[in-house]
Amino acid sequence: MTPENDDAVAALLRDVLEEFDCVSGTLHRAEEGELKLVAHEGIPNPVLAKIETVPIGKGMAGLAAERREPVQVCNLQTDDSGVAEPGARETMMEGSIAAPILGSDGTLEGTIGIAKPEPYEFTSAERGRLMNVGAQIVQRL
Repeated sequence: MTPENDDAVAALLRDVLEEFDCVSGTLHRAEEGELKLVAHEGIPNPVLAKIETVPIGKGMAGLAAERREPVQVCNLQTDDSGVAEPGARETMMEGSIAAPILGSDGTLEGTIGIAKPEPYEFTSAERGRLMNVGAQIVQRL
């Protein structure tokens, strides 16, 4: 990825955060069975090292990639479902969702994750909108 593309992808992520009234987010690209971080906003440094590479099937992004559908947690700070990794609490976020980014042929291209600092349950319409955002982002990954 060129630096210009990096800036464009980071700007896209910021636009999505604004649209969903979120303060934290990540974009990962699928590469060789893993997810590689390509953009982030509002992620504390101790968490960054843990999410630079995410195995498919692990954590919210990994599960969204594996299931090919959005995965959400109403409150990362109190969640005990096992969906979010324990390190996710270090983000200090609560309402969180990760969605797969799928190509037009259904191939996994990456994931997008966004979060709010308060408990929040994303609606069906919001989950659909995030999936549509992913479809628009796919050309930029």
